[in-house]
Amino acid sequence: MASEKPNRLIHETSPYLLQHAHNPVDWYPWCEEAFEKARRENKPILLSIGYSACHWCHVMERESFENEAIAALMNEHFVNIKVDREERPDLDEIYMNAVQLLTGRGGWPMTVFLTPEGKPFYGGTYFPPEDRYGVPGFPRILLGVASAYREKPHDVQRSVQQILAALERMSAAAEETRRAFSRDTLAQAAERLAQLYDPNYGGFGKAPKFPNPGVYELLLRAYRRSKNKRYLDMVTHTLERMAHGGIYDQLGGGFHRYSVDEKWLVPHFEKMLYDNAQLVRIYAQAFRASGEETFKRVVEHTLAYVLREMRHPEGGFYSTQDADSEGEEGKFFLWTPAEVTRILGDDAGEIFCRIYDVTEEGNFEGKNILHRILSIEQAARLFRRDPGEIEALLRRAREKLFAEREQRVKPFRDEKIIASWNGLMLSGLAAAIEISPAADFIAAAERAVGFFFTRMFRNGRLLHVYKDQKANLLGYLDDYAFMAAGMLDLYEALLDRSYFDRAFELTERMIGDFWDEGNGGFFYTGSEHEALIARSKPAFDGSIPSGNAVAALLLLRLYHYTGKDSFLGKAEKVLRLYYDLAESQPFGFAHMLAALDFYLEKPKEVTIIGSQQDPGVAALLQSVRSRYLPNLTLQLAGPDEALGSISPLLQGKTQLNGKPTAYVCHDSTCSQPVSTPEELGVLLDT
Repeated sequence: MASEKPNRLIHETSPYLLQHAHNPVDWYPWCEEAFEKARRENKPILLSIGYSACHWCHVMERESFENEAIAALMNEHFVNIKVDREERPDLDEIYMNAVQLLTGRGGWPMTVFLTPEGKPFYGGTYFPPEDRYGVPGFPRILLGVASAYREKPHDVQRSVQQILAALERMSAAAEETRRAFSRDTLAQAAERLAQLYDPNYGGFGKAPKFPNPGVYELLLRAYRRSKNKRYLDMVTHTLERMAHGGIYDQLGGGFHRYSVDEKWLVPHFEKMLYDNAQLVRIYAQAFRASGEETFKRVVEHTLAYVLREMRHPEGGFYSTQDADSEGEEGKFFLWTPAEVTRILGDDAGEIFCRIYDVTEEGNFEGKNILHRILSIEQAARLFRRDPGEIEALLRRAREKLFAEREQRVKPFRDEKIIASWNGLMLSGLAAAIEISPAADFIAAAERAVGFFFTRMFRNGRLLHVYKDQKANLLGYLDDYAFMAAGMLDLYEALLDRSYFDRAFELTERMIGDFWDEGNGGFFYTGSEHEALIARSKPAFDGSIPSGNAVAALLLLRLYHYTGKDSFLGKAEKVLRLYYDLAESQPFGFAHMLAALDFYLEKPKEVTIIGSQQDPGVAALLQSVRSRYLPNLTLQLAGPDEALGSISPLLQGKTQLNGKPTAYVCHDSTCSQPVSTPEELGVLLDT
């Protein structure tokens, strides 16, 4: 039941916190006032962490936080703090590590019990409102923890010490490897990953099945190195199954968070910006590696969704869309045969239902998630129609059903704009522009960059989050690394040097604020962030890449543009720190292994001299962009520019016979300049 009088969360901007502003729980945001109250009254802190698109977070709110009796227990025995994990990823990481140490598992909603000094001693994830399936109910947990805190302080202190010691071990710098980097590491990692591959449905492991763009990219890199088509087939099969599955929104575009089954059929219906950003990029890379047109269409369709549903009017990108609408998970996305037939008519409705598996029985709680079970060719044979006719019918049908669906109540959208996730989106846009340079995509990238440096950049520093015309919280490592990488990707896509300058500026600030001068590697929090009970150096990939891995690759790329030795040295240090771990756990270190691949192979350094408006330059660029070249630097300069002042790679380069000219260098050796796409292609393929 909602309380008439709001609690302190009413003054926050986070949609997730505002959703709890009328709970009868006496919630505090993360603030000194809460800790002062806990110390003054000698009460433990109940820290609850979640996010707006989290289905079970909403369930626990309805069951417990809106329950007057449970709220009364919370208010009597605890100081209650509510945190949006997307706003405070630093808190989320530390206390999630603590919960995983305590329980062996993690997830959201997360419930952690702290001393008044913020030190964890007990925790878990979702707790039911009463004892259920052998799991103690939340009231029992509350009373047990409160009693232990009062009556067994030595046990609480012992638990605190054990958890803090484990967190310190996790936060400590890894030891640099004493071994030389092996060129076989990537191949060995690819083989280990291949053992986890699902040959029936694609992807890795069984249910639930998550997209793993970093792993797919590692396999593409292994394919490019080895020419072993098996690695490419694993990626293309997976991406095809995902694109035809329920995890992909067949009408509106964009991917849901993950599939609860192994077939990619039944998704958890939330849509996250970071998933769609990374998937746009990997589908674009797979298109360049395979030439499969389906992948290009998925890129364009997914970006159409992002620009339509997830874009702030001034250019930044929102965080998430809920799984639920009208209180039911997935309701917005489900169909019955009667609904489809009413909108499309009997003939088109029958064909559409057959192709997209819409049945009376349903495939999800009596209704249907659209997913492709027949190809155009199979449907053409089944219905004795021309394939072109079937394709046109489906296109019209999707348009009509999408228009009808737009009249439904849409899932809630969390309109926070998070710098790191937007950096991933810039990289996705850049990858899309290279294969499909639509004016909408280019304009979206340009507007987004303008937004970030107008709204989320202050006194030379990046801010983490923007909501309701207010940016706050100093940026974390991921914000700087992902945004700088996105800027560099945009530079290579649009060849506008202002993006390169922004990437360089952000990287220099990242080094100044996050680099560990003593042991190497990048801390997650900067020198000016709030001091917490631990200071971690994330290296393991989760749903987003590791900040240290992205930073390492960024530094290597910038070194090959600028020749700045300190960039190379720091990247080497990061690779040495995490090499042994990456070698032993490739699934969790795919992005670190991608950086290692760039380091060992070294990039093709391509420089084109000419005007971007010249058709000859466009032809040379197309020769580059029609190939999958993960290890590449690309620069364009006009023949009349002072080239040496821009980059050492440009020194002394001129046009041949007044024509656009390409130079390719690799591993400290440069080839003869060329002026035709065919000649450039030969250099790129060798």
